[in-house]
Amino acid sequence: MNQTEADRYRARSRQAFDAQAATFDVGTEGSHARMLYPHVVEAVTASVAGIEGPRLLDLGCGTGALAERVIESVPDARLSCVDLSSNMVEAARALLAGRAQVAVCDAERLIFPDSSFDAAWCNDSFHHYPDPERAAFQAWRVLAPGGSFVIGDAWQPGPARAIMNAWLPHSREGDVRIYSEAELRAILGRWFDSVAWRRIGSTACLVVARKSA
Repeated sequence: MNQTEADRYRARSRQAFDAQAATFDVGTEGSHARMLYPHVVEAVTASVAGIEGPRLLDLGCGTGALAERVIESVPDARLSCVDLSSNMVEAARALLAGRAQVAVCDAERLIFPDSSFDAAWCNDSFHHYPDPERAAFQAWRVLAPGGSFVIGDAWQPGPARAIMNAWLPHSREGDVRIYSEAELRAILGRWFDSVAWRRIGSTACLVVARKSA
């Protein structure tokens, strides 16, 4: 994908989620993401078990509702959140009320130094990244050795996925691609030492990629 196309996808995502920020936590537009919340919380909590004051990063934090659940499960965590949408960032700052550092930031161009976090996650946002390989590298880069990257995302069986991927370039929400298990393993496996994938229901998957210690 060239830079112009990538910027077009980012602009669509930013505009769509700016518009959805006020209703995302209760509306149908956020229902798929909300379905994944307990699975992501469980995976992140397990990944930092035994770490005192773990440093956590939410990529594509939206309204902060998922981040709030994570810090309820890991109360001593030090949390940073980023999102491409300024309206979502404003909502997350209001919800988290000083419990996290929240900033407007592109997941493909993270502002954090190397090895800054013990775990990172993105929920229902990986399929929006114009350059998923770069996003995977950025997550790997900011994780400390032994850190985990948790992805909750959309999934479809092969025939349905092919139809959706043919339609996605016309989506107004900046959706780029729904990935198969093999594609996600290949993207993440370039950087991460291990990649675990499992299906969630009929329309989602959960991936946990671990950086070598």
